[in-house]
Amino acid sequence: MERDTIDFPEALRRLAQRAGVELSERTSREDAQRKRLRDVLDGAIAFYHRVLTESHHGQQALDYLRSRGFKDETISTHLLGYSVDSWDTLSRALIEKRNFKLEDLEQAGLVVRRPGRRTGGYDRFRGRIIFPIRDASGNATGLGGRIVGAQQQRQTDGHDQGPKYLNSPQTLLFDKSRTLYLIDRAKSAIRKAGVAVLVEGNTDALMAHQQGFENVVGTLGTALTAAQIELVTRYAPRIAMAYDVDAAGQGAATFGATELSALVGEIERSAHKGRLTDVGVVRLPDGRDPDEVMRDDAATWKTAADNPQPIVEYLIDNFAKRHDPRTLAGREKLVAAVMPTIRRVTNPTQRDGYLQLLARRSGVEERVLLEELKRPEQTGRLVGRSAEAHVGGKINLEAVLSSPDALDPEAVGHLIIPAEASLLRLLLLRPYLRNELAEVDDEADIQFVSTPAREIWTRLRAQPVAGFERQAFVDSLDPTLAGVVRTMFADLEPLPEDEKALHHALDQSLLTLRRNHLDEEIGAKEFDIREAEAAGDRPTADSLLHDVSNLKQRRLDLDRRRHDTTVLSQKRATQTPAAAGATGGNA
Repeated sequence: MERDTIDFPEALRRLAQRAGVELSERTSREDAQRKRLRDVLDGAIAFYHRVLTESHHGQQALDYLRSRGFKDETISTHLLGYSVDSWDTLSRALIEKRNFKLEDLEQAGLVVRRPGRRTGGYDRFRGRIIFPIRDASGNATGLGGRIVGAQQQRQTDGHDQGPKYLNSPQTLLFDKSRTLYLIDRAKSAIRKAGVAVLVEGNTDALMAHQQGFENVVGTLGTALTAAQIELVTRYAPRIAMAYDVDAAGQGAATFGATELSALVGEIERSAHKGRLTDVGVVRLPDGRDPDEVMRDDAATWKTAADNPQPIVEYLIDNFAKRHDPRTLAGREKLVAAVMPTIRRVTNPTQRDGYLQLLARRSGVEERVLLEELKRPEQTGRLVGRSAEAHVGGKINLEAVLSSPDALDPEAVGHLIIPAEASLLRLLLLRPYLRNELAEVDDEADIQFVSTPAREIWTRLRAQPVAGFERQAFVDSLDPTLAGVVRTMFADLEPLPEDEKALHHALDQSLLTLRRNHLDEEIGAKEFDIREAEAAGDRPTADSLLHDVSNLKQRRLDLDRRRHDTTVLSQKRATQTPAAAGATGGNA
C-alpha cells in the first residue's frame, strides 16, 4: 500500500494474483465484473478516439480542441474522443463488432435504457468531446463529456440538450466523489512538489499537464469532497485550489462563499485531518480562466500556484467584497457569513489570527467578535448549517450559502435541467402543491430526466405534506442531493405572490418536462425505425414512422398550448363540467 500508494483492497487483489491465492467467490465475481467493465470502457475510449482523429464526424470537435490550444500530442496521449450526436453509434459498434452485451454497456454507464422499455437503450454521451477518466492505477473508470461549443448547448427548437459537462453515472467502477481527473499522471509530481493543485474542469487539468504543470488534477466539476481530500493527501499534505473566474466561480463569489466554507468543515471532521496541513486558493487575474493563464502566461500561473492564499483569508476577502463593511448592514452580513467557518477552525492560534483579520476587514472590534464566537449554538444555527434559517419568515440566503454541502447555483445547473429545478423548488418551498399533483395521472406528466431530480422527487413524495420538516428532509439525503436542495432554498428568485401565478408556474414546469419526455420518446422510436429498416422489416418501420408523426404532432400541440393552458387546468376541466364551461370548454 505504501510503495504503490494504493488502498487495501487493491493491494490485496494484486498480491493474491501474484501469490496464486484464490479470493472468496464473491470477490472473484466482482473482480471479473470489474475487468469486464474496464474492457468495455477501453473499447469505448478507443472508438471515440478514432471518431475524433480519423473521421469527418469529429472534425468540428478536433478544431475546437485545437482552437483552445491543445496539441495533437496531448489529444493522442490522453486518448480524447468524440461521441457522434446519434442515439446508438457507440452501442451498435461495441455490440456488433466487439461482441459486448447491452447489459455490460449499461453497467459501465455508457448506455441508458429507453424509457418504459425492458430491452434496448441509447448512448449516454452524444455530441460531446470525450475525456477518459482513470483511477490512480491508470485503469479506466468512467468518461467525461463536454458539449462542443457554447452555441450547441441548446438545439434550435429550444430543447435542452442537458448539462454542458456530463460525467458517467455511479457504477461499480466510477464514483465521482472519490475521483480526481488525471490523478494517475499527477501523483508522482504531487508527491515531489508536496502540493496538489486542484482545478474544476477537465480542460484546465489537461492544459496544465500540456504546459508542464503536472501536479494538477481536476475535481470533475464538483465541490471538493472528503473522499477526494483523502485521495490527494496520500501523495501530499497541501492543497491549492484554482477554479474558473467566471459566472460559476470567483466572479460570482459562489465558490468562495460556499464550497470553501463547506471544505473547512469537511477538513475539521475528516479522519485524515492530520495528513492535510495546508489549504489555499490560487488567485488568478480577474476574468481569466486557469487554462487561459497556463497557456498564455505560464509565469503568472506558476507564481499564483506557488503562493496560494490561506483558505479562511480568502473567504473573508470574498465576503468583504460582497458586503460593504462601511455600512452597518454590510458589517452584520460580513460577520454572519464568515463566523460559521471560523467556528469550525479547531486550532486556537489559527482561529485567533482569523478573528484579528476579520476585525480589521469588518471594522468590528475583536472583543465583539469573541462574544459572537462564544454565543450559544443558536447563532451558529442561524447563520450556519441549517438550510431553514429564517429572518422575518423568509429564507436567509447568507445562512444557506454558508452551510456545508451547499452548491453554487451553476453547479446545480450542471446536475439537473432548469424545468426540474423549477418544479422541485416550488414543491420544496410550497409543500401543499404536492396535493395538486395528485390530479395528474400517476407519474406520466412528471418525467424527470436527471438522476438527482428523480431521487429528490422520490424522497420528497414519501414525505408528509402536513408538517413537512425541511431540515429533517435535507438531513435524510446524501451530500450531493442535500447540496442541491439547500441551493434551491437559497435561490433569491422570489416565488409568485398569488395562487394563480403560483399554479401557472407549476403547470409550466410540468409542461416543459412533458415536452422533454416527448423528445425522448421520439428519439427512441427513431432508434427502432433504424433497426427495423436494417432488418428489412418495412411494415414495422412504416408503423413506427406513423407513431413518430403522431408524437411530433403532440409535441407541436403541446408547444401551442403552453401559452394559453396548463396541465392541471386541463385535468380540472375534464373532471368538472362547470370548470370546463368556465374555461371556455376547449383545452
